[in-house]
Amino acid sequence: MLLAEQRRLLCEYGRRAAETGLVVGTAGNLSVRAGDLVAVTPSGVPLDRLEPEACPVVDVAGHLVEGALRPSSETPMHLAVYASGDAGAVVHTHSVFGAVVAATMTELPPIHYTVLLLGGPVRVAEYATYGTPELAANVRAALEGGRRAALLASHGGVTLGDDLAGAFEATRLLEWLCEVYVRARAVGEPRVLTGEQLAAVAHRAFNPPTFPTRED
Repeated sequence: MLLAEQRRLLCEYGRRAAETGLVVGTAGNLSVRAGDLVAVTPSGVPLDRLEPEACPVVDVAGHLVEGALRPSSETPMHLAVYASGDAGAVVHTHSVFGAVVAATMTELPPIHYTVLLLGGPVRVAEYATYGTPELAANVRAALEGGRRAALLASHGGVTLGDDLAGAFEATRLLEWLCEVYVRARAVGEPRVLTGEQLAAVAHRAFNPPTFPTRED
């Protein structure tokens, strides 16, 4: 079986996505790239019921290489992400707070500095019908400039990573940031971090403080 380990990981993280409420029913899809091949979750199968052999393998042009089931309808979006950078995995979910922000905003503003882990403020890709080349192009544009996450207008969210573990953690962070924003709006107008403040965070991350050692 081609990409056996990658297909096993799709099942593992698919179940985790379902268990943590990031997807409902057959919504959402994941993929992993290995060279010129991509293992992707199948269309119409709940992520918590996946088996490795059920996950199709396609090439980077979208041709089915192995598998009896139809690849996810969002495979064009996954392939567009791979074509535009060095991602090793992509996770797409319909999480609650992500969908709320995607239905109301054009960008998730930087109200918490951990947004830098996603490459900066998260853009909302313009709406297009799911599974279409138009949506794939819109998502690709929203990820330009080194972004690791995007929201899809009136739809959900997508994240990428070097591997599935990284892409999944980015998804969890994206949902947390969306929830913080939505809950903050219920209390008052959230403070948005400035470019200068974000730059200071980035500088500190790359230049951590040193601590004196105690002399004997």
